[in-house]
Parts: sequence; structure tokens; C-alpha cells
Amino acid sequence: MIEERYKNGESLGVRMKYSYDGPSLLGTGGAIKKSLPLLPEAFFILYGDSYLPVDYSVVSAAFFKSRAPALMSVFANADAWDTSNVWFDDGRIRLYSKRERSPQMRYIDYGLMVCTRRIFDGSPDGVSFDLADTLEDLSQRGQLAGYQVNQRFYEIGSPAGLAELDRLLSDRSTRW
Repeated sequence: MIEERYKNGESLGVRMKYSYDGPSLLGTGGAIKKSLPLLPEAFFILYGDSYLPVDYSVVSAAFFKSRAPALMSVFANADAWDTSNVWFDDGRIRLYSKRERSPQMRYIDYGLMVCTRRIFDGSPDGVSFDLADTLEDLSQRGQLAGYQVNQRFYEIGSPAGLAELDRLLSDRSTRW
């Protein structure tokens, strides 16, 4: 539907290309791996069901300053919006895991990452895998930088989430 409506993006002043999984779903990691020929050496990944009020240029600068192969933006969560899944300390992700829990995990992945193509070098082509596994592996090897975001994210993958964001954006007194 997106491609049908926006085509190559020209009407929006952008250039859009599409990558499809094919006959079998490739998961978040497999889909990104398949799209690598369309991507530059470093690129953003963001969750499609989240509204992220953040300055992307600041996140990009933090990524390049870190010299890490990937950077994950994080939010101090303490299990408030969802289960905290990040141990963040001194600008580094000490552990990111959706499976393993530890008391040091007081942050949550914000839904915005900057990655290099090389983090997918060891991943097989055409096989389904989860991006979270790749990021967890990077964190365990000390190769996942972190950037703390101070403005919460907004889930927009449900009617209730969309309604909350609509109320927020309609409120002219809200300052970003």
C-alpha cells in the first residue's frame, strides 16, 4: 500500500526504494540483510510502530564519535513503558537482551539505531533472523555504543497509541 500510494517518493521530495522478503518472511535481521545493497555504509534503523521525538543529527553525531559498528538509542525506563532490556553505563551498552534479565537493566531500547553494514557480515543470506540477536551479540562483545534520549517514545502500533499521539500533537502547548 505504501509503494502504491507514494511510488518512488518523488511527490514528497525524497527518493524511495523497496526491498521485499520474498516467499518467506526473513525477520527483522534477515530483511535488513537483504536490503543492504540499497543502503549506505552507515544507516538508521527505526521501529515502524513508534513515534520518536529525537534529533536524528545528534544521534548520528554520537554514532560517528563512538567509532562503534552500531549505536542504540536508549531511554531511562525502569520498566515503566515496557520491560527494561538494556544495561547502559558510561555511554556503552553493557548488555542488551530481550531474553536475559538483570537488575542493571534500567533502560529500554528507544527504537532508533545507527548501524554499519559490517554488523551483518556473519549473518547468512536469505535466512530469517532477528535483529535483536545481532544487537545482543554486539553488546556482549562491547561493540554496541549507546546514546541516552530524554524524551519518551510513543507507541503508534495500536488505535490507543495513535489516539494518545494525536492528542499530544494537537496540544499546541506541547514543546518538543
